[in-house]
Amino acid sequence: MSNAATAVRAGRGSHLTQDEVGAYRRLGYHFPVRVLSADQAAGYLAKLEAHEAAHGRLQGSLRHKPHLYLTWLAELVRLPTILDAVSDVLGPNLMVYSSSFFNKEARDPTYVSWHQDAHYWGLSSGDVITAWVAFTDSTTENGAMRVVPGTHLVDLPHVDTFAEHNMLSRGQEVAVDLDGREWVELTLKAGEASLHHVGIVHGSEPNRSDGRRVGFAIRYMAPNVKQTLAVSDGATLVRGIDPYNNFEHEPAPTADMAPDALAFHRFAIERLSRTVMAGTDKNFAERR
Repeated sequence: MSNAATAVRAGRGSHLTQDEVGAYRRLGYHFPVRVLSADQAAGYLAKLEAHEAAHGRLQGSLRHKPHLYLTWLAELVRLPTILDAVSDVLGPNLMVYSSSFFNKEARDPTYVSWHQDAHYWGLSSGDVITAWVAFTDSTTENGAMRVVPGTHLVDLPHVDTFAEHNMLSRGQEVAVDLDGREWVELTLKAGEASLHHVGIVHGSEPNRSDGRRVGFAIRYMAPNVKQTLAVSDGATLVRGIDPYNNFEHEPAPTADMAPDALAFHRFAIERLSRTVMAGTDKNFAERR
């Protein structure tokens, strides 16, 4: 990128241009967006590692919706640089449906199979964006996310595998042959984010490097979205207003690991698990 282009990007912060919004709608993804400085990203990584040193790695149900029990993640999902980029696509009112860490340790065999989130989440429209925030560099070697452009425009059949090293809740994967389809690798520097549509086919390879890869996925949606698979579901209002009340509002924690926050998190994850794991005898706690 030229110095002039860098200056233009710096002048508009993390906002997307009209052309970038149009490309997102056509292709189903946009990257990179600088949402944190390198020092800020290192700070969030340090907070994660301090938490892990005290409480163990975030696995099972604790990997999902941690913004409901950790204040620094509640802060991150409300970060204006992230919200500005997402708002350019979804509008001024934003809710967080869920969040998850996708961390791969050095030489980790875990992977993410080709899949579409929309196939399992029960959300009524495509007004849902995942902002995937890199706490470390995300590279080809350590298993950066890949997307198949344009696949957000069609719902594909899936199968559940529950494969041991698959990071997904059901080990789900598309039941169609994608060999020969063009894919794009969303490599990121620490502090950058990618945006992808809830319906785009995406996945990632194992980490073949000697370093850790850490990414935090935040699923934003417009308040008009409805849950079609359950009577009750929850989300967190992070910008603007919610004129629809389709989701119970989930509160921010007052302190890290506060007893009331942990209790609400358990309730929220049980509710989310019933939706995402519908039709199986599994739950989030049994997965990685």
